[in-house]
Amino acid sequence: MKKIIVAIDGNSGCGKSSTAKALAKALKFIYIDTGAMYRAVTLFFIKHRIDLKNESDVKEALKQIDISFKYNTTTCNNETYLNGRNVENQIRKMEVSDLVSAVSEISQVRTQLVNQQRKLGESKSLVMDGRDIGTVVFPNADLKIFMTADLKVRALRRQKELMDKNVSVDLKDIEENLANRDRIDSTRKDSPLKKAEGAHEIDTSRLTFEEQVDQILQLIRHEIEPA
Repeated sequence: MKKIIVAIDGNSGCGKSSTAKALAKALKFIYIDTGAMYRAVTLFFIKHRIDLKNESDVKEALKQIDISFKYNTTTCNNETYLNGRNVENQIRKMEVSDLVSAVSEISQVRTQLVNQQRKLGESKSLVMDGRDIGTVVFPNADLKIFMTADLKVRALRRQKELMDKNVSVDLKDIEENLANRDRIDSTRKDSPLKKAEGAHEIDTSRLTFEEQVDQILQLIRHEIEPA
């Protein structure tokens, strides 16, 4: 089968990453979590107290950042590494969540990470999720998905995700964080979050995880795989 790219975009908490992982596993494709890449940059900026408004500081900081993914055979997941260190748990913390959309607004950051993401899709079939995959990174993707869900539903999902990692966060704080990220992501000047041309919209508010994965698998079979 030819190289295939599946692009999944949408707001935080819609189930993009978990769905993309399941699709990649079912299809035996590579999975790339672009959100984790932006979170890793954000973590580096936090740890090194980088002034987001200082273009020179941001440019120098980006030169010091190396992001990679390694497959954990115990958890059966790709985990994020920042400069050789596993930061999968650190990048999911609220301090990173609170700042990641602001970091993602920075054009220098987006340019560097988009270039890396495109290189990852040069030779192998993959499923990639994020905010601008179908609009900017891979506008000619074979299949584009735009996932949505009610804010309350997304907040509850994010809270459960954090609780599973033994992190306790008030539901109201999570809702405020998600709403703020929605506003920043959809109004930023560089690559705002929006539904890509030709994308299939899937509202996951009332879907089980298995149902949302199956819907996309069906779309792949109908639109990509030969009859």
